[in-house]
Amino acid sequence: MSTRTDAPTRREQILREAARLFAERGFHGVGVDEIGAAVGISGPGLYRHFAGKDAMLAELLVGISERLLSGGRLRARESASDPGALLAALIDGHIDFALDDRPLITLHDRELDRLRDADRKLVRQLQRQYAELWVTAVRSLYPEVPEAEARAAVHAVFGLLNSTPHLGSREGGPPTRAAMESLLRRLAHGAFDSLARP
Repeated sequence: MSTRTDAPTRREQILREAARLFAERGFHGVGVDEIGAAVGISGPGLYRHFAGKDAMLAELLVGISERLLSGGRLRARESASDPGALLAALIDGHIDFALDDRPLITLHDRELDRLRDADRKLVRQLQRQYAELWVTAVRSLYPEVPEAEARAAVHAVFGLLNSTPHLGSREGGPPTRAAMESLLRRLAHGAFDSLARP
């Protein structure tokens, strides 16, 4: 979801590789030595950047929740006067996340309960605020839709978009990124458009 083009910092490299390894083998299936080897430093060298694996996991899950919320708020400011454009921007931003940060989706699904209570509560709080941006956008576009139904639709679309880690390599291989982006966009818009139908 980032538009950053400069080289990632060592800390960002560590987090990216930790996310990949944790998603592939589980949090307890990965040691600091393996994470270090993936970025070309010794396992103990990681402690110059993080207190341990728990700190990496917390930064990954809190960090992506913060990025989604700040990105959503930016889109809300940029498209405040056009509910249709806002919902489209939110969908596009989340699709970018779902396609580009698949390991973080897997990590959230599997490892959220491993966070300290304070970090887990923070993730949930950030996620609620992010969802409320979507609910507000949906209700602005479809004011006749009850709030509970709009909220249920938002969470259903999140489930749809966040299913990307489960795309297997079946016969013919998975769709290209562009094809998947187009499909997810059509499905998400279709889900919300159906709210307006009798």
